[in-house]
Amino acid sequence: MKHPYTTKLYTLVFGLFLGLCVWKFGNPVILDYKITPPATLSRYLNEPWPLHWANWMLLPLFLAGGLLIAARKVSWPHTRWLWLLPLIWLGWQLVSATKTVDANLTHDTLWQFFGCVACYFIGALLFAHDQLWRWLLPGLLAAFIFCMVRGIDQRVFEFPQDHTMLVEGERTGWTNFPSATVNQMKAESVIITTNGVDVANPIILKKFKNGRIAGTLVYPNALAGLILLLWPIALTLAFSHTKTLKSSIRLAVIGLTLFLGSVAFYWSGSKLGWLIGLAIGGLFLLRLNWPPKLKLTLISLLMIVGLGAFGLRFHHYFANGATSVVARFDYWRAAIQTTMSHPVFGTGPGTFQRPYAQIKAPEAEMARLTHNDYLEQFSDSGFSGGLAYMTWVFWALMVATQKIWRNANIIFKAILGGLLGWFAQGFGEFSLYIPALAWTAFTLLGLLIGLNQNKFDK
Repeated sequence: MKHPYTTKLYTLVFGLFLGLCVWKFGNPVILDYKITPPATLSRYLNEPWPLHWANWMLLPLFLAGGLLIAARKVSWPHTRWLWLLPLIWLGWQLVSATKTVDANLTHDTLWQFFGCVACYFIGALLFAHDQLWRWLLPGLLAAFIFCMVRGIDQRVFEFPQDHTMLVEGERTGWTNFPSATVNQMKAESVIITTNGVDVANPIILKKFKNGRIAGTLVYPNALAGLILLLWPIALTLAFSHTKTLKSSIRLAVIGLTLFLGSVAFYWSGSKLGWLIGLAIGGLFLLRLNWPPKLKLTLISLLMIVGLGAFGLRFHHYFANGATSVVARFDYWRAAIQTTMSHPVFGTGPGTFQRPYAQIKAPEAEMARLTHNDYLEQFSDSGFSGGLAYMTWVFWALMVATQKIWRNANIIFKAILGGLLGWFAQGFGEFSLYIPALAWTAFTLLGLLIGLNQNKFDK
C-alpha cells in the first residue's frame, strides 16, 4: 500500500528531529538546569540547547504521529507484552516520582522516559511499514556524519588551539582576553583561583591534551555509543546503496564512511565501546552463511587483531590503575545499596546523585548518574521499575533478533547490530538519560518490533 504524502513527510520530519537531537540535545537531562539558552546566532549554531526544548518539539510530533496511526488503523504487531511492559515501566516511574528525594531531577527525567516510550510506539506502529524507514534515515545520518566531523575537528584543530590559548593566557595573566571573556571563563570554571592566582583549570587542560573527542555530545563515551548505534547502518548503506554510482564516487562514499567512523571511534577513547564493537562484529561473522572453518578463521583474526590493538591503545590507562573502572564499581555498589534501602519506590527517577553523595567512598569522585542504565533503574525506582525496564528491553531485543535472523534485508541486520551494541553499552554508561541517544535507539527498536516477519522489505 502506498503511503500518503503526509505520512512520508512526517517520517522525514521525525528523522530530522532525531538528527536535531544528535546535534543539539546530547547532554543528560538532569543537567538541563546548567544549559543557558543561546542569545546569539553563533551560540545557537555552536552550543547545545536547553534539553526541555526537545520535549516541546517531541510532544506535537507524538500527537501528530498518533493521528496518523489512528487514521491507518494499525494494530500492535506482536505479543501484547511488548506494548504493556513499556507502559508498566513508565507508569511505575510516575508512582516512584511521588516518593522522590528531588522533584526537579525527577521532573526532567520523566519527560525523558516519556520520550523513550513515545519514540518506541511511533517506530513500531508507523515507521515499520512500507519502507518508511527510508524516509527516517536521511536527517538522522546527516547529523551523525556532522557529529563525527565535529569530533575530528576537535582533535585536529580545536583542542590544540584551545590548549595553547589557555596556557598562554595563564602565562600572561589573562591579558590576551577581554575582561568580559575572562569573567565568563571564571563563571564556567575554565579559569580557577589557586592561592590567589587565576590559573587555567587543570582538568580542562588535561582534557585538551588527551584529545578524547565527543563531537556534539556530552562526553567521549556518549559519542562511542552513537557510533555503535548508527555506524553499522551508515556502513551498510554505503556498501549496498551505492552500486549504481560511478566506481570512483562509490569508493569515495565507502572510504569516507569507514574513515569517519573508525577515526572518531578511535579518538573517542572508549574502552567498553571497543570491546562491544569486537563482540558484535564476531557475532555477525558467526551468523554468516559461510564455511565454518572460514568463519572461525575470521573471528579468530578479528579477536587477535582487535584485542591486540586494544592492549596497545590503552596500556597506559591500565598501567595507571584503570581509575574509571574503579570509580564505576563504587557507583554500582552505591546503586545496589540504595536499592536495598529503598526496594519499593527507589529514590525517584534521575536522583542517583542524592543518595550517592551520602554513601560514596570518601576518595571516590562524585557522580550524577550510575554509569549503568539498568542498575540505575533499580536504584531510582525500586525492584518493580528495574525489572520492568530490563524485561521490556531484553524481550524486545530477543524478538527483534529472532525476526531479523530470518530476514534477507541487510539494513535491518545493521539496525539490530547497532541496537545490540548500544543496549550492551548501557551496562557501563548512562545513555538512557541522553535524548540524542535514547530517543534514537527506541525509535529504531520500535521499528524492528513493528516489522511484519512474513513481509519484510527486500
